[in-house]
Amino acid sequence: MGERLRFEVLGPVRAWRGDDEIDLGSPQQRAILAILLLQTGLPALPDQLIAAIWGGAAPRAAVGVVRSYVSRLRRVLDPGHSTAVIESVGGGYALRTGDLDLTEFQRHLGLAREARRAGDAPAAATALRAALSLWHGTPLAGVNGDYAEFERVRLEQLRLTAIEDLAAADIDSGRHAEAAAGLAQVIGEQPLRERPRELLMLALYRSGRQADALAVFEDARRLLAGELGLDPGPDLREMQRRILASDPALLAPAAPAPPSAVAAPGGPTQLPPDLPDFVGRDQERSLMAGALTPSRASVPVVGLEGLAGVGKTALAVHLGYEVAADFPDGQLFVDLGTAGEPLAELLRGVGVLDTGLPESFSERMALWRTLTTGRRLLVVLDDARDAEQVRRLLPGPGGPAVLVTARQRLYDLASAHWLRLAGLEEDDAVALLERIIGADRVRPEPGEVRELARRTAGLPQIVQAVGARIASRPGWSMAEARQRIGRPAPGSPVLPAECRAIERPYASVLERLSPAQARAFRLLSVAEEPEISLAAAAAVLELPLGHTAALLESLVDLHLLVPGDLDRYHYPEPLWLFARSRTHDDDGPEVIQAALSRLARSRTSA
Repeated sequence: MGERLRFEVLGPVRAWRGDDEIDLGSPQQRAILAILLLQTGLPALPDQLIAAIWGGAAPRAAVGVVRSYVSRLRRVLDPGHSTAVIESVGGGYALRTGDLDLTEFQRHLGLAREARRAGDAPAAATALRAALSLWHGTPLAGVNGDYAEFERVRLEQLRLTAIEDLAAADIDSGRHAEAAAGLAQVIGEQPLRERPRELLMLALYRSGRQADALAVFEDARRLLAGELGLDPGPDLREMQRRILASDPALLAPAAPAPPSAVAAPGGPTQLPPDLPDFVGRDQERSLMAGALTPSRASVPVVGLEGLAGVGKTALAVHLGYEVAADFPDGQLFVDLGTAGEPLAELLRGVGVLDTGLPESFSERMALWRTLTTGRRLLVVLDDARDAEQVRRLLPGPGGPAVLVTARQRLYDLASAHWLRLAGLEEDDAVALLERIIGADRVRPEPGEVRELARRTAGLPQIVQAVGARIASRPGWSMAEARQRIGRPAPGSPVLPAECRAIERPYASVLERLSPAQARAFRLLSVAEEPEISLAAAAAVLELPLGHTAALLESLVDLHLLVPGDLDRYHYPEPLWLFARSRTHDDDGPEVIQAALSRLARSRTSA
């Protein structure tokens, strides 16, 4: 095996094979590599790469230029001697690699969060120092474009927050001088940022320097008044008040909260119960936790998109509990699919009584942003349908963060960081089946269990339904279960209960489709395999190629089809079986036979 590749984005974009640095070529090639690295294995489409590099000033042959850059990168990265490969995936490109400084940085941040929850300040400080040691200057240095600038700001916010968290851990560990030095660095870089001044006041006070601590407050007050015409925020004012009152609680770190209080650290906690059988999604959880870091002037928004039933809400809720300690002012949850007045629900969540709700919607929006500005709140907006619905519910800046789930990416939601949620990895699907069915039944037949997991496409609601069905039949072996479980052929007089549970979310998706989309979803399933070419699809649907391509891409956006190479599309197997059943029920044998005839003629002529 060749030497492993290493990549850096927490500074200039660089790559090494072993000890030898790789020449990455032009700034545009470095930009493409940076974007693929920040996608962390998820594919980036050519249009995304073009927009990120050139914005609205892309050259006419931009797609060809991107392909050329990718080809050159493949050559210099030499996938034949490395575990890292730029793959063609779904019409785009994905880079697989295990050694990226940003991934390691986020891993250390996760260790620090766990240590803080356990009340272990020295361990948190150690993890944060390890995280910050990975930085080598301005992130993505040398890479231009709006995308790179947005990511640069986001990563810088992560670094500043890590420095502040390290200072807090050092203060709680009695290392006041070290904390003060780190805070002075942040204050020099971000003089209007208030949290480092609050921590510096605490470090100085615990060092016996009360006058110096109060001088920090006065300096902040003058600066904020002169630059922004504002008074210091509530946290900074509260620190001044406690120092003036010689609050004894300031002299020692507070005792760690008992484990039962971690998920509810002092504010409203409206998250639904976490799933007891939650497994996997480690990479997604790490990326989302990092992207939710609040900033002074903006509100971080992380979006989860994916097929109905793929586990978006379950992941959002699970992550909400994991990061609850980072949002001590509370975690709010609104199901936008069922809520009558989402904004009224949010205002009630932060303590507004019905008698205090303003009459007009615009006044309610203003009140919501006023009450949330500067508060460490996590707001989960579940099942969003459009960007305007989300924009109206964004809280004020300086503390809150927002997590959105949606069946389709909301492209006009500015600055949102989106993750596309697919099925579970096979090992995680097997682990979930084991939890539901029991290890004593699963482990003796590993091959059969893996085949069951593969047939579910890793879709959690299918894994759950299949596992529950097998658990209800303790006499079945896994081989018998694999033979017995599955959707019966169209027209069967009985539909098993687990099939109804599996297909309920898909039926709800169909209700939202246009007639043309619904027809395409059904009719394209008549092929004998769950894959079809664009040309064959056009024949089946009796549409021009351009109209067919637009229709199929709209189904891809809704996660009902998956794009492949060379203008090919395929259904995840459970969706293919569902579509075939709906074609039988909704279209009938004559329409199906006509579609099959058109398909056969298209293949003959090809």
